[in-house]
Amino acid sequence: MKHKILVALLAIAACTSQSPQQNEEPRQFVDLEGLDSTIRPGDDFFMHVNGKWYNSVQIDEDQVGVGSYSYLNIPQRKLLETILEEVSGGQHSKGSIEQKVGDFYASGMDTTTINSRGIAPIQPILAQIDQISNLKELENFLVSEMKVNNQSLIGLRISPDDQNSTINIIHLSQTGLGLPDRDYYFKTDSSTLGIQKAYQKYLATLLVMAGENESNAQTAAQTVYALEKQLAESHKTRIERRVVKENYHKVAVADLDKKHTNISWKSIFDNLGLKADSVDIRQPAYYDKLNTLLQTQGLEDWKAYLKAQTLVANANYLSTPFRKAAFEYNKVVSGQSKQLTRAQQMVQQVDQNLGFDLGQLYVKRYFNEAAKQRVLDLVNNLQKAFEQRINQLDWMSDSTKTQAKEKLYAITKKIGYPDKWREYPVEINRETYFENVLALRKNEADYQFKKLGKAPDKTEWGTTPSTVTAYYNPSLNEIVFPAGILQYPYFDQNADDAINYGGIGMVIGHELTHAFDDQGAQFDKDGNLKNWWSKADYEKFKAKTQLLIDRYDTFTVLDSVPIKGAMTIGENTADNGGIYIAYDAFKLTPQGQDTTKIDGFTPDQRFSYSIARIWRVKVRDEYMRTYVVTNSHSPAMWRVNGPLMNFDPFYAAYGVKPGDKNYKAPEERIKIW
Repeated sequence: MKHKILVALLAIAACTSQSPQQNEEPRQFVDLEGLDSTIRPGDDFFMHVNGKWYNSVQIDEDQVGVGSYSYLNIPQRKLLETILEEVSGGQHSKGSIEQKVGDFYASGMDTTTINSRGIAPIQPILAQIDQISNLKELENFLVSEMKVNNQSLIGLRISPDDQNSTINIIHLSQTGLGLPDRDYYFKTDSSTLGIQKAYQKYLATLLVMAGENESNAQTAAQTVYALEKQLAESHKTRIERRVVKENYHKVAVADLDKKHTNISWKSIFDNLGLKADSVDIRQPAYYDKLNTLLQTQGLEDWKAYLKAQTLVANANYLSTPFRKAAFEYNKVVSGQSKQLTRAQQMVQQVDQNLGFDLGQLYVKRYFNEAAKQRVLDLVNNLQKAFEQRINQLDWMSDSTKTQAKEKLYAITKKIGYPDKWREYPVEINRETYFENVLALRKNEADYQFKKLGKAPDKTEWGTTPSTVTAYYNPSLNEIVFPAGILQYPYFDQNADDAINYGGIGMVIGHELTHAFDDQGAQFDKDGNLKNWWSKADYEKFKAKTQLLIDRYDTFTVLDSVPIKGAMTIGENTADNGGIYIAYDAFKLTPQGQDTTKIDGFTPDQRFSYSIARIWRVKVRDEYMRTYVVTNSHSPAMWRVNGPLMNFDPFYAAYGVKPGDKNYKAPEERIKIW
């Protein structure tokens, strides 16, 4: 099936240089081979639609999963690899997009040169650490690393002020950990203990390769882990970080300097070229803890920490032994048993470091411009449907409804690719991969630092055009749908409206609903953290979201691992709202009013089918265990079954009745938006 998906995508890509012909015969969009008719729709619709595929598909050894959504990036990267192989083999004018992405790709593909250099590229950085003799010099090292976008102990970003979205300010967030989440330092189940052990082994391995003897490396790894665990104690949980107002603390830099006597904040900002009188310190407890530990923890312990984290941050840019060590640790966390090919590793690196240059080449080759207008039409239609749903809410007052509709229609829509492409003023050398990475990291840091004190650039994109994703940004009140997601199963020019509204329509509805989820609802139409609700309405809203939290707390994966309803509430709210908004918008179309069957299914059945089809995903158990602890989205199965439990048209379309496992009585069907 994976091969079939790739063939389908390549077929779509081959025809996207021009708009599809209007008389082109639609292909079959319901995958009858993937359906499992032995499973009743009301028992498990995810497996009813995807069961035969799920039980037969194999996850490639170099992947953690297969299927739709982010896993569509796997065949997508094949398209990017084709581009990069071509441009890296040609001659291009210096400074051109083709020269930069081609030579960066080629420099990373030259593993002979990379291996011959061994640890040499990073030795100057390690030498700086060895020479640190006091806290001031430690601070200077942190600053030098932040200038190349390596943030180990200070998590700094520049983005709109939550309470004044017209200006960018400094935000400081908790950081400093090597494991996937703070909870990994405190859980004692066998899976987590295995990850803790693998991480400490990884640190020791890196330190040995950096020149430490085995005994000292083991001791240093334990020291680093213990130090990280102390930092983890100060971290807020992912659930605690969802409360936006409790993660916004704007303070004067002078006051912060007085409070943190071991951190020279003004000096740090000055040395970074950042002129700021105040900053938002999102999680103060972390920096209070860091300030204390800088005094109580020995300098040699901090040097061991910096050396270990520097090696971790750069391992994948060094010779094969370093990359192998990184992969051996990643295997334990993700279950992935085989490394990606070097070409695919480099596709990811080019997309990460020169993503908008590569994106321009991708869009020219593979993006169907006609798709942009059709998707914009869908967005506009969903806004109308959302407005109608707001008007019909029985729990919201008229005054709050007015504010909600103003916010809805103030949303900026970004589709396909940016109107203004980001540029990368970096010289790329075909022979020096590590130095190329550092130059691009420095460029990224400079790019971000220059935003300070300026109005946000509303043309900027937070994802590359080729990526299969979508997002809502509350600070800018915008929704973004890159070219990568505008393909089957999410969108197809030849598909009927039931398929497209159940696919990309659901995604659009999901992102629109994020403007009104537990976090988005706290921002006004201009992107400011501001209460626009009546008190009574907001209490009703919180009560309804609590119902969703309680419901999702009852869902499990891997038989016994529970979903965290409070951590996933934003995405679950968006899923449950998105499905209704997409359906209402579908019903505004002529095809939505029709009853004609296609592929043997009614329009409403095809709509629900498409919902389940876009989340056709299978992942490794090891990866799933990490996912439910660290990801704000519910697993794919519950992104289908959870919302459909509350979706009245699904019950009618598939005859779901009492006694079916996922049946909920009408009064138990949770509806927010």
